[in-house]
Amino acid sequence: MLEHLGEKLILHVSVGSFSFSFDIVAVIMSWIVIIVLVVVALILRRGLGQDIEEKPSRTQAILESLIDLLKGQLTSSFSSDKLARELFPFVSTIFLFVLVSNWLSVIPYCESPTKDLNVTLSLALLVFVMSQLLAVRMRGGIRYLKGFLEPYPFMLPLNIVSEIAKPISHSFRLFGNTFGGAILVTVVSAKFAPVLVPAGLNAFYGLFVGAIQAFVFAILTVAYINVAVES
Repeated sequence: MLEHLGEKLILHVSVGSFSFSFDIVAVIMSWIVIIVLVVVALILRRGLGQDIEEKPSRTQAILESLIDLLKGQLTSSFSSDKLARELFPFVSTIFLFVLVSNWLSVIPYCESPTKDLNVTLSLALLVFVMSQLLAVRMRGGIRYLKGFLEPYPFMLPLNIVSEIAKPISHSFRLFGNTFGGAILVTVVSAKFAPVLVPAGLNAFYGLFVGAIQAFVFAILTVAYINVAVES
């Protein structure tokens, strides 16, 4: 098992003078996560078909409780209620995608997409672009550009480096914890003959640590957007 640790199934595609490489497992697992989220959303939507004046169903009551919990945990740090309402779907979608991706590793023969740096970097870049667009929209283009010269003009290079470092640290934090947990589970599985120890360790990292990492990634998303908007 350890002999194949770190190996990837890469698909190389050439289009003219350009060459693209795809991690087939990461792409397939990412699409599985997307399909799971869409199917669950459609199922829950069907359970909300009763009239507004009727007594809420059990599905609606549970769903409203979960949404209130997510709102309280993920959007309470936003600078305004309006911004929290606008960005709740964005932040909660990222949280759910990372959460299901991490939990996917518990299923045999499945791997977490967040174990691939390209996936975590893509999510971090999405957050980075969103934060910059919101900063321009709410502060204006001139104030946004002037922010790179504060508190002194000679701080411009450091401010630029600071902005670039945010998506890098954001992505590497999730990737490092997920990939490190996968390596640990693989090594323990290869060295221990009993099945219970590796299975329990995999469940711990996949479910418990995976949920914490998804929550931390979402909280950092809120923090980076707040910093960009308020600076």
